[in-house]
Amino acid sequence: MAIISSHVLDSVNGISASGIRVELFQLSGDMLRNRLFETETDGEGRISETIDVSAGSIGAICELVFHTEGYFTGAGLPEDPGQIMDSVVVRISLPDPDARYHIPVVLSPHSYTVWWSG
Repeated sequence: MAIISSHVLDSVNGISASGIRVELFQLSGDMLRNRLFETETDGEGRISETIDVSAGSIGAICELVFHTEGYFTGAGLPEDPGQIMDSVVVRISLPDPDARYHIPVVLSPHSYTVWWSG
């Protein structure tokens, strides 16, 4: 079983971003999405979910979706009518069905940074 984890940080307030809804979808060959999990970042801005990537799905392509709009709306920031990013979508490949994939994310209302940490 693979483990997908993340630590989400709020770069505006310099804190962990708790309460962000996160979904993981596996993409099929015709780009249909199958949701593997839906969760929420904990008080430390973290998620950790175990997923079953079947033998036929080795090298599976997945989308990790961080629904950020509600987080920044509730963060007490000045209202910004120009904000157009309502989510962050990170497309990843899972070549090893038994590996741990850690995807840290640093957020602001207008940008994000993401990297892979094996």
